[in-house]
Order: sequence, then structure tokens, then C-alpha cells
Amino acid sequence: MALLVPASSVLSALVALMVFRAFAWACLLCFTSYNERLQICQIFAGLESPDLGKCEEAFTDAFKGLLDTEINYDERGHLHDAFTQMTHFLQEMATAQGSFRVAFPDAAKKMEKVILQLKEAQACIPPCGLQEVARRFRCRGCYSTVCDLPLDCPVKDVTVTRGQQAMFSCTVNFQLPKEEITYSWKFAGGGIRTQDLSYFREIPRAQGYLARIRPVQPTHGGTFSCVITHDQRPLARLYFFLNVTGPPPRGETELQVSFREVLRWAPREAEMIEPWRPSLGELLARPEALTPGNQCLLAAAVALASAGVTVLAWIFFRWYLSSS
Repeated sequence: MALLVPASSVLSALVALMVFRAFAWACLLCFTSYNERLQICQIFAGLESPDLGKCEEAFTDAFKGLLDTEINYDERGHLHDAFTQMTHFLQEMATAQGSFRVAFPDAAKKMEKVILQLKEAQACIPPCGLQEVARRFRCRGCYSTVCDLPLDCPVKDVTVTRGQQAMFSCTVNFQLPKEEITYSWKFAGGGIRTQDLSYFREIPRAQGYLARIRPVQPTHGGTFSCVITHDQRPLARLYFFLNVTGPPPRGETELQVSFREVLRWAPREAEMIEPWRPSLGELLARPEALTPGNQCLLAAAVALASAGVTVLAWIFFRWYLSSS
């Protein structure tokens, strides 16, 4: 049952407020309100008892050990529920004329056990990225924080011989959300190696986390950037510096090479980088490709193709004999 606070207790309330703030913001202050804590002490000691201040001081002293507690951000709801249950327990103890000098330390020990049973926050994985799975809640200040890592990942060097294929994999070594993940690609040409966003332009047709260029030409030399986004919020920016090596084709002069590259660049600029569409051979080369089901399908396809060739050969043979 709620208690009305008379005007004569205003001074005591102000003193209590100073006491509760003396130890910064611990878990006790994050998950319980000042009125809840004051009400518990009023039940234990009485509205105008000289022991009211001692009760308030004992309350904060009992929970000093939780001052620097950090928990998994997703577990804060469970911890809030545990503190709510604790305040009900203390109110019952106070109503039963229990001692706050015993009740507060006992409640603090129970909360420490609850915190130890919560799921721990994942460790930050360097070198880059906004890692929501590693977000944690800090009782000192009652705020959440993520890894202190840059959004931009280090530039990865990729060297490819002219005419070959360049492959870029936009993946990170930390866990991404399962839904609403998008990938966008940009390019900074001219053979520059940079992370300055002002040099990049969008490649609108490039989508997905795997992309490739084939065949690679000298005009493709430069830095490619992939941005991983979750719900329109960037999680990481990856950079790939493509260095194209190899001489020009035999019999071509430098002027011919430059002229051909200019002609080739203009119509294909938007299609410079393409999504990853593996061929049949590339699919079969994957370890997980040759499953029993896939082997049966492949055998059926070979048998069907063989039967088709046999039927065509028989029809041709019949036509040849009839013509003769």
C-alpha cells in the first residue's frame, strides 16, 4: 500500500537524494526509482524516525559492489525484472518488522547471483565495424555502449593479371543481424588507393556480398568499397584496392590500348562490377555441392542428355537411309 509523504519529510527526502547520488549511478539506481527506495526505508524505519537516514545510507552501501557492473544489453530487461522482485521482497521484509541491516546485504548478494547468471556480452572483434552483438549496458552511468572500433575497415590489396577475374567478398568476422542486411558498392578509379569517400561513386547494379569483374582491364585499377547496412544504418565499410598487372596484348601500341580502353569503359561503366553468378563447374567445385540428391539429379541429367543424343542420331540415320 502506498504511503503519503508529509511535508515534514521533505528535508529528509533531500538529504536522502544526496546520499543516493553520492556513489554515482550504480545498478540499484538504474533499475529502481528514488521513491521506491525512499518508501522502503520509510517502512523499515518510520516516516520521521532518526534512523531513516541510516537506512538510506545502508541501502546504498549494500549495493556498492554493483557500481561497475556491465551486462549484455539484451539482458537489461531480465535485470530490471529482478530488481522489481527485490523491491517487493524488501517491502515484505519491512512490513514484517525485519531489520534493514540484514535485509539490504542479503538482497544485494541475491542480485549479484542473478547478474552472474545473465548471458555475457560478446567480446569486440577487431579491427572494425559497428558490432551490435557486443553492445553492453553499464550501471555506472546507466547507458549502453558498443565497441570502440572504426566503421572503416583496413584496405585489402588485390592483385590480378589483366584479362583475368577479380573477386571481392564483402564479409566481416563478427555476427551480423539476420534480417534487413543490404550491400552497396562504390568505386574510386584512376588507380588510387584511398578511403576518402569523396573519391567514390556509386555502382548501382552491383548488389550482394560477392561481386566480381571479368575480364579485368587497367581501367579497373583503383579502390572498391562495399558498405554493409542494417535497416539503413551502416555497420561496416570494406575497401579493396585492385592492382592490375600484365602487359598489353601483343601487337598493340600504347595509343591503341588507350583508345580501346576508352571505348570499352564508356558503355560498361555501370556494369563494371557484377553480382556473383557461379557457373556449373564452380558450383560443383564447392565441397557442399555433391550431395546424394545432387548426384542423382546430375546422373539423371546425363542420362537424359545421352538419350537425346541417341534419338537424334537414330532420326538422322533413318533420314539418311531414306534419302539413299
